[in-house]
Amino acid sequence: MTEDPFVAHRSLLFTVAYEMLGSAADAEDVLQESWLRWADVDQSQVREPRAYLVRTVTRQALNRLRTLSRSREDYVGEWLPEPLLTTPDVAEDVELAESVSIAMLTVLETLGPTERAVFVLREVFEMPYGEIAEAIGKSAATVRQIARRAREHVAARRPRVRVSRTEQQVVVERFLASLRTGQLQELLEVMAPDVVLIADGGGLAAAALAPIHGAELVATVLARANQVVTAFETMTVWLNGAPAGRFEIDGEPTAVSLVVENGRVTRIYLMRNPQKLTRLDELAEIAR
Repeated sequence: MTEDPFVAHRSLLFTVAYEMLGSAADAEDVLQESWLRWADVDQSQVREPRAYLVRTVTRQALNRLRTLSRSREDYVGEWLPEPLLTTPDVAEDVELAESVSIAMLTVLETLGPTERAVFVLREVFEMPYGEIAEAIGKSAATVRQIARRAREHVAARRPRVRVSRTEQQVVVERFLASLRTGQLQELLEVMAPDVVLIADGGGLAAAALAPIHGAELVATVLARANQVVTAFETMTVWLNGAPAGRFEIDGEPTAVSLVVENGRVTRIYLMRNPQKLTRLDELAEIAR
């Protein structure tokens, strides 16, 4: 029996939805809605199932994204994407790994729903303008304009330096080792002077409500976190296609993703909202 196209392309469809939404839970809901629509279609009349399914998922994700955009305005503190546990293999596709990185997903959050959909479909999945136009209900000419604006917007905000997996892993391990000791000087040495810490507790876990700027202040905050808990354990994991960290703070999970430039940490994404950390023991399957 031939495998159902939805099952065959599920990893791709999940990745499209996740990159548009920044939430694995919402992406799974979108896939469920898309599956129900696919089940009602006369599949013998669908000439290109992959393209058809991507369009379906895109439309459902756009609907969900417009709803989420309104609700996220009331979010407590900073909003960060839901981290995904991945394998090191994901990093072998450099473009895919960059597109699902916490840093990139945070940048995509600054785009409007339509701009985000166009950017993801064009820049990440290289979909033709005509197919994107059909998926979002715009003309191909309009899609080209949206794609150009979105590309410029993202280029101005994304990390400008790519580092190797080895360099990223070395810096991540140094950072985690510094956290375990809680030594200010060690933290200061691994961070750039203008480092920024962004934390997401969602009102459900202790976290700074606004970004913290500067190495001395960030180091002080992180060292204090080490001192006020009864148990502080760290481990290196692969999150969203890159080496990252996972803490156990008094038994509560925390994930950290780092942007590394010139051997030092320039940005720290600290994810503490427990609703976003339920999948840290479950490998996510992402694909292009």
